[in-house]
Amino acid sequence: MQKLPLSLTDGHLFVSLDDELWLIDTGAPSGFGQKDSISLADRNFELGDNYLGMTAEVLSDHVGVPCVGLLGADVIGEFDHLFDLPNETLTLSSEELGHDGHRIPMELFMGIPVLNAQVGDNSHRMFFDTGAQISYFQHESLKTFPSAGMVSDFYPGVGEFETSTHEVPVTLGIKEFSLQCGQLPERLAMTLMMAGTTGIIGNVILQNRVVGYFPRRNELVI
Repeated sequence: MQKLPLSLTDGHLFVSLDDELWLIDTGAPSGFGQKDSISLADRNFELGDNYLGMTAEVLSDHVGVPCVGLLGADVIGEFDHLFDLPNETLTLSSEELGHDGHRIPMELFMGIPVLNAQVGDNSHRMFFDTGAQISYFQHESLKTFPSAGMVSDFYPGVGEFETSTHEVPVTLGIKEFSLQCGQLPERLAMTLMMAGTTGIIGNVILQNRVVGYFPRRNELVI
């Protein structure tokens, strides 16, 4: 088991490892960084220097925070995690961790978690992406919800883009959230369709609470 400093800066989630910041991103299949390997909880992982052409330098420019790389699902998926943003800590373990809360089943698509979310009377499959500063809802009803302004975002292989956002009430299990949701560029939206999903839930659901993320057991506990 290992406990690491965790921070949320400008909407982006970082873990500090040896005094260096790494973006922690459940929505990215593969991690990358300036280092060719890292050690977490007594396990070693090899890393490439980019993902879809995005390097640590490019990532730092996009998020506005100097960081040395990104931890993706290939690393994150090997551990149990307790995200504790109120106390700014991430606990990860090769053994099972426990957390009291509401258990939400999830499935993995290419290592990326998918949750069932309720919007109004309808259930939607959505990716859970800790690397996403806002959420996304690829549905014709999006514009019927209150406007929440324009947001600039980015994605590896696509680059920067702008989207208008809306405040959408979303229920996960028995927990209710108001998510700022935009719409993805067409290229990214096609990826959602391939997975049978209609949106992305960003890291806002980690804020102001302790959340258990247990990918090996297909569970999110909030």
